[in-house]
Amino acid sequence: MDSPPLPAAWTSHPPLALIVDRDADTRKLYVEYLRLSACSVDEAEDGREALAKAIARQPDIIVTEARLPGIDGVVLCDLLRHDTTTCNIPILCVTGDARQADRAQTVGADAVLVKPCLPEHILREIHRLLDQSAELRQRSRALRKQLSAQIERNDDACNRASVINRTILSRSYQRIETTEPPARPPALVCPHCDHPLRYLRSHVGGVSARHPEQWDYFDCGNGCGTFQFRQRTRRLRKI
Repeated sequence: MDSPPLPAAWTSHPPLALIVDRDADTRKLYVEYLRLSACSVDEAEDGREALAKAIARQPDIIVTEARLPGIDGVVLCDLLRHDTTTCNIPILCVTGDARQADRAQTVGADAVLVKPCLPEHILREIHRLLDQSAELRQRSRALRKQLSAQIERNDDACNRASVINRTILSRSYQRIETTEPPARPPALVCPHCDHPLRYLRSHVGGVSARHPEQWDYFDCGNGCGTFQFRQRTRRLRKI
């Protein structure tokens, strides 16, 4: 494996990178490449080990897979951000799940790479994050949190407005019994004796004014019973 070009500052002060991945082969690949790039490297295979090493060793950067045993990578990011000893360490999250990528950035990852992810891509992001000032990273994280919070507030507001609107429409729509319905009751005959049915009344209802319903009620003068006619389906049935 050819050695990649090294930043001049790294030759005298090599940064310490903590590589966190459950897969030993993936860790080995990243570790060997970064060591050729003048990085000092430590490893962890699960979230608990990574959290302990991050607090104890104070790495310059943490590269973590999102799916980890014990404590997953997203939760790890959140814990690191809320610990005063690790809150300013840059975090690079690697994931194969786009939803995990969004979650990782929301809780504090400074950058997210989506698999498949080559070692040179990891190195390029490490360069970029270590070149950024801590102030700039904090400002970027704060902006992402504000945006995420605003999106959540907007979603909640939309949901509440939708519920209120449906409730108002439902309550404002009058369901009534009447002999003067919006749609004129049809002239019908009894399906049993062919005698003309006598109109009695109508029930006007439905879910809302946008979706009205009308049921017309009739009886048969020959004693065949009472019938219901539904305007929407144009069906007559005995009740």
